Amino acid sequence: MPKMIAPKALWPNITVVVKVLIHEEIAKVGASMTEESLQGTKIRILVVDDDFRVAQLHGAYVDRLEDFETCGFANTGALAVSAAKDLSPDLVLLDLYLPDTDGLTVLRQLRAMDPPRPDVIVISAARDSASVREAMKCGAIHYITKPFDSRGLSERLQAYRLMRAEFDASSDLDQAQIDRLWSVLRTAPDEVNLPKGHSPHTLEVVMSTLRAVDERLTADEIARRSGLSRSTTQRYLAYLARLGKVNLTLKYGASGRPEHLYEWAK
Repeated sequence: MPKMIAPKALWPNITVVVKVLIHEEIAKVGASMTEESLQGTKIRILVVDDDFRVAQLHGAYVDRLEDFETCGFANTGALAVSAAKDLSPDLVLLDLYLPDTDGLTVLRQLRAMDPPRPDVIVISAARDSASVREAMKCGAIHYITKPFDSRGLSERLQAYRLMRAEFDASSDLDQAQIDRLWSVLRTAPDEVNLPKGHSPHTLEVVMSTLRAVDERLTADEIARRSGLSRSTTQRYLAYLARLGKVNLTLKYGASGRPEHLYEWAK
């Protein structure tokens, strides 16, 4: 998806330019685009900050991540609301200090938009409890204080991706799922920092397979249900067991060799 990075003096024109480019891209694809063809698309993020250099840095952080992309920038509250309507981002990274209005007002306007309204993560140097509390009351799903590094933002965005995947995978949620969704962004779960060679997508496949059943399964059974190889399945199960996300029990048979059984930790 095209995105524009321009000198600060040109920022008022960014929304219009990006909108034109998006319509050109849609025309190239054609009316035959189906819902299935959109699967696997990246999470699109609008960056709102009055400082162009800071916004550019945050956009670079976003674009380094495999499942995310920056779809636009805005440096005022008015442009932020306009860009959100024109670009329909999935998520807005919103600074509270803006030249024309305060970010909390913008947050309220974004959350009052007709669906599909964007989620909002506040990114601000404001650390006073009143600002944090009001941001939470207005619907921000997270609050990140400046300055922060790329890893700090990556952790929150990967947690956000896992939260979206959970919503997409389940039309009805039990209390355990609701509790997990309520806390996932605020606990910065360890699974968002995957070991080398581990894929977020594969991790989600294994977790979804375990969450879908109310029984203990062997690694072979989980591999068959998930479509993964046994060795890959065992590697991810061992990782989830270390995190305490799955319970591992041993069942001893006539041969004396223990059978490893796994179930999702309730």
